[in-house]
Amino acid sequence: MAGMTLAIWPASRWIAKSQISCMTIASASDFTDSFSEIISSAFDRVGPAVVGIRAHAGNGRASGQGSGVIYTPDGYVLTNSHVVSGAAALAVSLADGRSFDATLVGDDPDTDTAVLRLPSPSVSHAAIGSSAKLRVGQLVIAIGNPFGFQATVTAGIVSALGRTLRYGSGRLIESVIQTDAALNPGNSGGPLVDSSGKVVGINTAMAGGAQGICFAIGIDTVVDVTLALMRDGRVRRYKLRIAGQTITLDRRVARALGRAERNAVMVTEVTPGGPAAMAGFVPGDVLLNFDGESVTGVDHLHRLLTAATANRTVAVDLLRHGKVIKTAAIG
Repeated sequence: MAGMTLAIWPASRWIAKSQISCMTIASASDFTDSFSEIISSAFDRVGPAVVGIRAHAGNGRASGQGSGVIYTPDGYVLTNSHVVSGAAALAVSLADGRSFDATLVGDDPDTDTAVLRLPSPSVSHAAIGSSAKLRVGQLVIAIGNPFGFQATVTAGIVSALGRTLRYGSGRLIESVIQTDAALNPGNSGGPLVDSSGKVVGINTAMAGGAQGICFAIGIDTVVDVTLALMRDGRVRRYKLRIAGQTITLDRRVARALGRAERNAVMVTEVTPGGPAAMAGFVPGDVLLNFDGESVTGVDHLHRLLTAATANRTVAVDLLRHGKVIKTAAIG
């Protein structure tokens, strides 16, 4: 009897463990199925609105390619400025196999955003979400149509928010989303979407030499820029027309000026006929204040040169040979 008891006890324990193991496998399978369903559902909502874009140079050869997303029922398309830059003609391929010649409505290299218009009045379009509501760790899905044949889909999480990204113009793009959703070649300009299938960003770049670090322009920024492009064909910003570099003032000079921050911008070049030249800027001047705010570096100055200050007179304080010069510029 003792031997029989010993034989039954391990068997009952094995049965219990098997049941637990089966439950664990089932739970993992259910989780995987749910995760896949979220991605598939989001793609089903947005995929038909994702397009492939081919930019053709004036010599008839392709100068570049990328992706885009239709965001209105009458055929307006969001993409990257660098995808369409310098193109003499633009061809757009839809997910349903149709192709159209597209018109460039406007592009803004400072935010790597461009808007195209398709001639077709009947197209699928994606819903626009809000990048301000994103949270680190949230699931996001990157969709592209790099070759105009079939969309590609990758999933990941929001790795960081509020990043800045410098592009060709030298300006910093604000409110950039960092994600580990891999971008394939040609996916630039495609949408980054949340689990509900709403566009929360426009994919723009991969970090060179880094694994799994990709960036998207937050859709809130893109929408603001898009409204200006659709209205005016360009984004109006204040332009001083100078070259400068961030410097650190001597501690005693900063104290004498009453500045809490020691950094400022030294003017290295002034474009003739530009707003800064008209205001009396000369190379060697140190830009201290712009529109009542202390300037703490070149990137900070870029943030101050916005549409809100365009086409109006702005007070400027310069430091020249130890003396503060107050002037004004119209950008």
